[in-house]
Amino acid sequence: MADNVSKSLLDVLASAGARDIFGVTGDALNPLLECIRTDDRFRWIGVRHEEHAGYAAYAQSELSGGIGVCAGTTGPGALHLINGLYNAKKEGGAVVAITGQVPRAQRGSDFHKEIDLAKMFDDICGYQAIIDSPAQMPRMAEIAVQKALTERMVVRIEIPSDVIGAPVPSQHFKRPLVRFKSDLIPERSAIERASQLIAQGKRVTLFCGIGCRDCKDDVVALATRIGAPIAHTLRAKDIFDYDDSGVVGMTGLLGNPGGYHAVRDCDVLVMLGTDFPYDEFLPDGIEIIQVDHRADRIGLRAPVTLGLVGGVRETLAELTPLVDEKPPSRFREHLLKMTQKWLARMDKQSSLDRTDEPLHPQLFARAISDRAHADALFALDVGECTIWLARQMRMRGGRRMLGSFNHGSLGAGLPVALGAAALDPSRQVWTLAGDGGFAMSMNDFVTAVRFNWPIKVIVFNNSEFGFVKMEMEVAGLPTFPAATSLVNPDFTAFAKACGGDGVRVEHADEILPAIDQALASEKPFIIDAIVSAGELSMPPHISPQEAYGFGISKVKEALLGLKGDHEVWKAWRDEFRANVF
Repeated sequence: MADNVSKSLLDVLASAGARDIFGVTGDALNPLLECIRTDDRFRWIGVRHEEHAGYAAYAQSELSGGIGVCAGTTGPGALHLINGLYNAKKEGGAVVAITGQVPRAQRGSDFHKEIDLAKMFDDICGYQAIIDSPAQMPRMAEIAVQKALTERMVVRIEIPSDVIGAPVPSQHFKRPLVRFKSDLIPERSAIERASQLIAQGKRVTLFCGIGCRDCKDDVVALATRIGAPIAHTLRAKDIFDYDDSGVVGMTGLLGNPGGYHAVRDCDVLVMLGTDFPYDEFLPDGIEIIQVDHRADRIGLRAPVTLGLVGGVRETLAELTPLVDEKPPSRFREHLLKMTQKWLARMDKQSSLDRTDEPLHPQLFARAISDRAHADALFALDVGECTIWLARQMRMRGGRRMLGSFNHGSLGAGLPVALGAAALDPSRQVWTLAGDGGFAMSMNDFVTAVRFNWPIKVIVFNNSEFGFVKMEMEVAGLPTFPAATSLVNPDFTAFAKACGGDGVRVEHADEILPAIDQALASEKPFIIDAIVSAGELSMPPHISPQEAYGFGISKVKEALLGLKGDHEVWKAWRDEFRANVF
């Protein structure tokens, strides 16, 4: 008996190393689910929202280096995947999305749940395989999965409900997928030119991104050889640590003074594997060398003197022997001292001696950093929780962090953790989320309970969209509680209602016991951390425009307070308490 379309698709996915398929089933997917039920190569992980399936698939792709797989049925089921898949696209994930479609005979008739999915997914997917006939399998699926695997893109396979269970007439095109990687090396003359530019520099900085993941030692070796500091992006925080020679930290809104000045004050900037989007933090009028495996990223963010199209590891293997050794520059030594002072300040901010209430969120971040496993994974949501990870937590060793760094989608933290936990249930997985972000995806906490994944969730509960409030103030706008304030449920009670466990923390002496309780728990666990809404998280450099905007915001708030808005005075009180130490 010939394989049907669903079985043929699973064979292709298996040849790419896939195992888990995240999704919500429905009519058009039911034949696929029947094949999964009888195929021990695969596990169907039913989530409570398809968007979360996209996030989880991205997490598995990022961690495994292979593909992640998610699925949604016809119409709205497929559309719910979109935000999670956009995140995968922006983060460079290799994700295969399987969607259903209405029967072929009903196409174009405005049939129940009929949507032109090819148009809807056009901006997300690098390739879409629209299966109109069983004869197109397995070839079309092979093309899609191969592209996802080797080009690191999101692809979609659409199968109508009257095709997905049909027999495949031929397996003529069935083949093993190509899973080998190829090195990409710039031409010799370009590498020689790079070495000359570096030799001419008095203040050379290496600015590193996620493209350095497989070659951290090579980057450190080059920095040591030429006596240069290493600055990095947020996404590269789990690659480079302050313990590594020459590392001065991050630039950008969440950065520190050492990282900021390393990039802004250098005379030669070597950008390695980064598509850092905030061009206001990049310098003008200097020599810039950019190394990236994608030519379309060269010069995208800054006026580049020399672009090298190649992998960072391969490029540095050719470049490093060509540069002359130099002693550590005064520039580097100055920045390292600046970084140590900043780290001492962060230690003071996160000291458990700061017992003011509501509690400072930095205390929780530092305590988790000190106690989490050496190879823990941190699934990061969007908002102020990102600041506390960037400034109070260390990612040294085998730790990893995942999130929505480029797409910036609120609610990503928990479903990313689900994908990571499914891939390796023995690995310690933390979700760091604000109350706004967690509430957007908390329905899938029950999925962790269902599959016995003991994830740890800390909810920084300040009853506010804190980052948005800060954005308003910097723009010169007064706070607007109707838009930014939140009314939250009891997150601890919610955890227990789902079958997990949790604890509410309101006092400083409860922080360490709560973290230890979460670490010891064999159930999914929520720490409901009641923290101050008044934290002012300042960037490493404040522009005159930002200072002016913040000042105007406070004048406007004062006028509202004088008119009887008592919430303004309460907010000012919280800000004063939170930021005096």
